[in-house]
Order: sequence, then C-alpha cells, then structure tokens
Amino acid sequence: MDNISRLDLNLLVTLDVLLDELNVTKAAKRLNLSQPSVSVQLAKLRDYFNDPLLVSNSRGMTPTLKAEQLRQPMKEAIAHLHEVVLPTAEFDPERAKQRWRIAAYDYGEATVMLPLLPALRAQAPLSELSIVQLPPTQIYEKAERGEIDLAINVVSNSHLNLHHRTLFSDQYVLAARKGHRLLNGPVSLDIFCQLEHVMVSPDGDGFWGETDEVLKALGLKRNVVLSVPHFLFLKAILETTDLVAMLPSRIAMMSDLIQIVSVPIQVPDFTISMLWHERVHRDPAHQWLRKQILLAVT
Repeated sequence: MDNISRLDLNLLVTLDVLLDELNVTKAAKRLNLSQPSVSVQLAKLRDYFNDPLLVSNSRGMTPTLKAEQLRQPMKEAIAHLHEVVLPTAEFDPERAKQRWRIAAYDYGEATVMLPLLPALRAQAPLSELSIVQLPPTQIYEKAERGEIDLAINVVSNSHLNLHHRTLFSDQYVLAARKGHRLLNGPVSLDIFCQLEHVMVSPDGDGFWGETDEVLKALGLKRNVVLSVPHFLFLKAILETTDLVAMLPSRIAMMSDLIQIVSVPIQVPDFTISMLWHERVHRDPAHQWLRKQILLAVT
C-alpha cells in the first residue's frame, strides 16, 4: 500500500457509504454528490488499494474480500475522527466519571479544596479527586505532562507559561492560643522578638521566612524555636502551647481556640492562584472545575 498521505480521507467516507448502499446512485444521493463524482472517487479508491473493492453483479454491486476486510476497521476509524474533529460535547457533571488531580499544600487544601468539596460531591457525584503535594518548581512540568490538571499556589517565575487566575489574597497575622499570658495587650517589637515562634517550612527544616526578612531590614531577629511542615500541625501547637506564629489569617480564623494579636510589623500579603496548562485550557470539564473553584472561594 502506498503512503497514507496520498489518500484523501474524504474517500474513506465515500467508501463507507458505498459499502452500505452497494449502489453508486444511492451513495451519491447520501453524500450529496453527483453520480459521476462518486464514480471518480471509487476509481481513486481502487487505484489506492489496488483492488476493485466493488464489483458489478445482477443485483447491483458486491464487495470484494478486500472491501469486507476494510469495512469494520474503517467505520471505527471514521467514528474516531468524528470524535476528534467535531465540537466537544458540553460537560455534564452529574453523569461524568471524571478524575481530577490537583496539586496543593495543606494551606490550599484548607482554604480552597475544603470549601470546594460540598459542591463537587453534590454536582459531580461520580467524580474522583486526587490531591497531591508538589514543589512549586515541578508544577509546570507535571501540568505539561498531564500528571496534574491544576495547581493551587502562589504564582512564581517558574509558572509564567501557565494560565493562572487569582483566587484571593491573604495576610500574615500573629496568632496564639486564647489566654496566652504574654498577650493581654499591644505587643511591642521587643516582646514580639522575644516570644517563642513556630513556623511552617515545606520540608520542616526551615527557620527563615518573610517575617524574618522584614525584621532583618529593621536590624532585629525573632526567636524561632520550632519548624514544622504542615499548617494543621502548627494550628494544633498554637492551641495547646505558648508558642506563637505568624500565620495566614484564613488559617488562624479556622480555630476558636486561637486569637489574633496586633503587632507593629507589616509582612507583605500573598496571593493564591489556580494554575493550569494550555493543554486543558479549553476542555469543558476543566472549565467547569475552575468555575466551581472560583465560586467556592468567593
């Protein structure tokens, strides 16, 4: 068989109809073509496959063995082509068996994924959601490979080739357990630096963050005594000890046992976004998911 690039794919559609009708005139009518045009196309098909494909008999035409061998694979191929080139059907969340993979650390889990879940389970009951943790530098690579559908994170330089949509901004506040003996009134910078701090570091081994950068510019240093990898653990520590933390306000407000205390220091706010690759940008299911996330956090 010659190279497939010689074959006009429209000829396969003609052959499919001819094998259904076994009559050039009837096939031409279905294809909305003239009989001579269909005859010309049949001649091209015969040349390409080096086979008569359809031979005349007393009742019309009958397919050759080669044509019979082509019939079912060709129908399946044409059906697949229709799926590829026709407009994508509208996403039906109630019936879709969709599996989404979202990259998020526990902050994103608590502030985005948790508010999302009720609507996701109610509107897309057959769907599955997998939440994974990824270093921010791996988000683009995993999204490009299709290993994740979406990420919840702060936009960085490594994400510049991804689509992104801002979800909300958050600010750091000084958080401590209610009734903390040293936090009955305004907190001076001296007291703030003397307090025993706990902070979140993804690997649990970091003792320097945005707060420390601000203090360094003022010639000051705080007393960080504990570093943990998760906000959930940090929240439990604040509720049960006298350690304090500069905590995102959305996390601090999730506990009735934690108070927010004013301090004479301003740490820059941060913005949380959802990020996704061009490969899923126009997918109806993905568009629906992004809409639900926006509704969940606004």
